[in-house]
Amino acid sequence: MTDAERLALAVEIAKEAGSMISEARDQQTFGHRYKQGHELVTDVDVAVDTHITARLEANFPEEARLSEELAPERDMLCDDAPLWVVDPVDGTVNFAHGLRHVAVSIAWAVAGHVRIGVVHAPFLGETFTAMTGLGAHCNGQLIRASRTGNLERCLVGTGFPYRRDSRPPLMRRLTAVLQRCQDVRRNGSAALDLCDVACGRLDAYYESVSPWDFAAGWLIAREAGARTGHLYPPPSGYPEDLYGENLLVTSPGIYRELGDLLRRADAGERG
Repeated sequence: MTDAERLALAVEIAKEAGSMISEARDQQTFGHRYKQGHELVTDVDVAVDTHITARLEANFPEEARLSEELAPERDMLCDDAPLWVVDPVDGTVNFAHGLRHVAVSIAWAVAGHVRIGVVHAPFLGETFTAMTGLGAHCNGQLIRASRTGNLERCLVGTGFPYRRDSRPPLMRRLTAVLQRCQDVRRNGSAALDLCDVACGRLDAYYESVSPWDFAAGWLIAREAGARTGHLYPPPSGYPEDLYGENLLVTSPGIYRELGDLLRRADAGERG
């Protein structure tokens, strides 16, 4: 199967998953629980993950899958074999509260490099796609990242971990950004934050997330012309495309300056 055929199938599967999410929202019959005492999971997360897994298994039975609910073990991330990386419902808290920033994220990687990315937002009516070297699209239209080079005019997206005791160190970063940049948005979906960078709605995004949260959006942002990287180098041997700690994705003109600002905040230095 060609990459283009894989992309088309991934879009089809993502839209099926989106329909399941929309129907569940309409019916309001789903239950929920908390993983590790703090991370919300609904019945819909599991049902959608099960559907995507079955569809991928039927078409690619020999290819590994990493998904948030059914296959979260990360042992295969450093393997060279093909790997599907799936977040069935990115923005679960948004979904449960009736907010619109909810997405299905599906990525396909080979030897640690993401080659296909799909992010489908059923409540926004948007489907973002990318293939390596072929640009990024939203609903079939080519999209481009911001070209701003002025940090003071930048709108920056970020997020915070579920564990409250992990948040205080991140407040230094937030304070530094609010003092230097135009403003901050916290929309509750890493996949859609990255897509917003890809189409210029956000000028930058930083956060630490899991591989399934960002793999597809990372490729989409990069193919749209954003600069993608990390505040600190990934561990040796770990593929950059699948390493979710300290992500930094921006307009190319502000990447270095914003990175320096955030690292100084980590060190407790002033602006």
